[in-house]
Amino acid sequence: MEKEQEQKLQDTENLSKEQDTENLSKEQDTENLSKEQNTESLSKEKDNDILSETEGEKKELTSEEKIEELEDKLARAFAEMENQRRRFEKEKDDAFNYGGFSFAKEALSLIDNLERSKQILESDESLKNSDALKKTMEHLDIINKDFMSIFTKNNIKPIDCLNKKLDPNFHQTMMEVEDDQKESGTIVQEIQKGFTIKDRLLRPSLVGVSKKTQYKDEKNQENLENLEDK
Repeated sequence: MEKEQEQKLQDTENLSKEQDTENLSKEQDTENLSKEQNTESLSKEKDNDILSETEGEKKELTSEEKIEELEDKLARAFAEMENQRRRFEKEKDDAFNYGGFSFAKEALSLIDNLERSKQILESDESLKNSDALKKTMEHLDIINKDFMSIFTKNNIKPIDCLNKKLDPNFHQTMMEVEDDQKESGTIVQEIQKGFTIKDRLLRPSLVGVSKKTQYKDEKNQENLENLEDK
């Protein structure tokens, strides 16, 4: 009985020693792990310090680039301001020079109506060669001259087109007139007077242009064919 108790006591002591040994091993492992973590932490701190120094160097290097970037932005801003100033000046000049464009275009109808009135009176058989017609025409001519004088003072000028070559920028063809005496495309009739305001077209001239007669064209074609056959 005593031997059994001694054996149990011995086993208990051995188990206690094993537990102590295991605890010591765990404590040792914990200490080692702590040391490794401390070492890793120190290594990271050193890396961060090196990275911070590198970034500091980079900031010092890019400061000049930042200055250049600011200078470039400043130059662009000045250029944009200059462009805006020029656009504003152009818009102001256009408003001053062509601000009355629509009014001037509408006012041309007065000239047209005045011209139609003269034509109607001149074609009236009952008024031909009468003093009343002459006086009326004189007054209408005075009114027309006054209109043209006002237009000229405001840089609105009629387009001189008769006997000139057709220019699509200023003339609009309404009809063709057979005329062998003039070169094809020459303006031989003005149907409606055109006007410009400064260097801008206000209204094109409506015109009739000359063309060669059909017989002449056929004859010229026949002569060309004969020459080719020879």
